[in-house]
Amino acid sequence: MTIISNTINYTDGDTLLEGFFAFDDEIQGQRPAVLVSHPWAGRSKFTEEKACELAKLGYVGFALDMYGAGKLGKTDDECSALMRPFIEDRAFLQHRILTTLANVRLLPWVDNKKIAAIGFCFGGMCVLDLARMGADVKGVVSFHGLLNAPTNLENSKINAKVLVLHGHDDPLAPPEHVAAFQKEMTQAGVDWQLHSYSNTVHAFTNPLATDLAAGYQFSPTANHRAFQAMENFLAEIFISE
Repeated sequence: MTIISNTINYTDGDTLLEGFFAFDDEIQGQRPAVLVSHPWAGRSKFTEEKACELAKLGYVGFALDMYGAGKLGKTDDECSALMRPFIEDRAFLQHRILTTLANVRLLPWVDNKKIAAIGFCFGGMCVLDLARMGADVKGVVSFHGLLNAPTNLENSKINAKVLVLHGHDDPLAPPEHVAAFQKEMTQAGVDWQLHSYSNTVHAFTNPLATDLAAGYQFSPTANHRAFQAMENFLAEIFISE
């Protein structure tokens, strides 16, 4: 196994974006790709490591950039300021991630008929909106994502399979959001799953999350279970042709 990784520039209008890709150079030919959508801070080592982990599973991992090259929040206020325009304008969010998908399809190592996306926190919202747009992807996975539906995509056809990995006690996705999401997916006829982990709050995949009082805490158990669920899901959607 020889993992090759690098950054790559792409654009959305006048905005320069910087993605990070990783793949196993010993695998011959094209292979499925998995987009990795970042939490509210921006594209960082966290999502780059996830892209590399996906490469070890035989995929092209692509850590996307929603904010713009070099934009990375260091404080809660900075992160919130970066995320806010996308939360307030979901069409903006949807256009940005759809542009990323179009660029990933052009990578020479990618089988452009076999693409999925995973996302964390804010990134979970991004990949769920990718599915809600009816994008031609096999599936999406949300890790402790924001579940509230946009208002501009009502009655759209969802083609992707959906997996949501959720902390039962996550204050950013309370029970009423979970119930509304389940109803939304069911009414849309989606092949969906939601795994809810007990005694688990927000950001359970992030070892740096330690503020339980604020609802953010890493959970080794939930993290392990969630990534195993993701592996199984990706294997299923890419093999079930």
